[in-house]
Amino acid sequence: MIVPLATRLGIVEEYYFAAKLRQIREMESAGNRIINLGIGSPDLPPSQSTIDSLVASAADGRHYRYQPYKGIPELRAAMAGYMQQHFTCSLDPATEILPLPGSKQGMLYVTLAFVNPGDAVLVPDPGYPTYTGVARMTGANVLSYPLDPANGWAPNWSALAHMDLRGVKLMWANYPHMPTGAPAREPLLNDLVQFARKHRILLCHDNPYSQLGRSDELLSILTCSGATEAAIELQSMSKSHNLSGWRIGWAAGAAEYIEAIGRVASNVESGMSLSLQHAATAALKSDPSWYRELRAEYNSRRALGERILEVLGCTVSPGQAGMFVWGRIADARQHAETVADKILEQAHVFLVPGTVFGNGGAGYLRLSLCSPVPVLEEALSLMQKHVSTPAGRAS
Repeated sequence: MIVPLATRLGIVEEYYFAAKLRQIREMESAGNRIINLGIGSPDLPPSQSTIDSLVASAADGRHYRYQPYKGIPELRAAMAGYMQQHFTCSLDPATEILPLPGSKQGMLYVTLAFVNPGDAVLVPDPGYPTYTGVARMTGANVLSYPLDPANGWAPNWSALAHMDLRGVKLMWANYPHMPTGAPAREPLLNDLVQFARKHRILLCHDNPYSQLGRSDELLSILTCSGATEAAIELQSMSKSHNLSGWRIGWAAGAAEYIEAIGRVASNVESGMSLSLQHAATAALKSDPSWYRELRAEYNSRRALGERILEVLGCTVSPGQAGMFVWGRIADARQHAETVADKILEQAHVFLVPGTVFGNGGAGYLRLSLCSPVPVLEEALSLMQKHVSTPAGRAS
């Protein structure tokens, strides 16, 4: 190699799933059928009106040009309407909403907008690995704050009270939580806002799983008292509307914060496809019955996912939300990656070890619900045939 790699790549590990998917492809090339219950990629289609809108817009020869990075007014209005309808959250679509090519892109924009090299970022442990990866790539220092499984995976407030928070500019939170499935709770969101206000930290609430819990748990951090000055929220249409491959989300919050994120966006993108924006506008206006049917499907899958983990001897907390099931391995001495590798090799079912999400995930497995019921039933049968309890001990 003539040109050396950037220094930042030396502190960013390869995404776990990229390496694991290579192994799965190799196993499949050798003639094995692998059931992938690792990735959170929805297999369900968007609403028919969403598809029809995309097709009609794509057929219009006027719709292939560059688009404004702020999105079309109709899309911003639909996003604001969605926030009002589902979260009773009032936002100005012109100044307090910024469409994004996926909320993962938004994580980078937020960090670039508010964090200088050498500043610190608080990330939950366990939590989404991208929070850490983006912080490190932008030269920030990562401070992991532990979550408390005994308190519904809320932040361990006692541990946070003893942390040196000097230099912290940004804090990531995520409820309904990935990977643990802890649902959003109003008191918890209020506590997060008050913590951020007290320490003058910008709180970014990553909220892609809100539609995949109970209907009475639809919460946005922006409705909390004091959130206007202390918090922003990322929303994603990947999980809530089955549009993961179309890469559409948005940032919401005070106009000053949204303007700063928009300045970053205007320098690194040229706007989303107009046809995708039209489709997203239609999706955001879906009838409430569509969301009820989506939740019902995931509830059916969740029951099977819980049975799969129970066959492995895992303990599954009730009331989880999102598109995963999180289970605690019976024998804490077993390393989660060893258990997951053994299941993949023997039962040909891919589950994710909790250690992917931080030290707080040691002793846990995560199962994705992004497969239809017959596939989950097949996975259950394979587990019953090849694996006995406690988790990881082959029959």
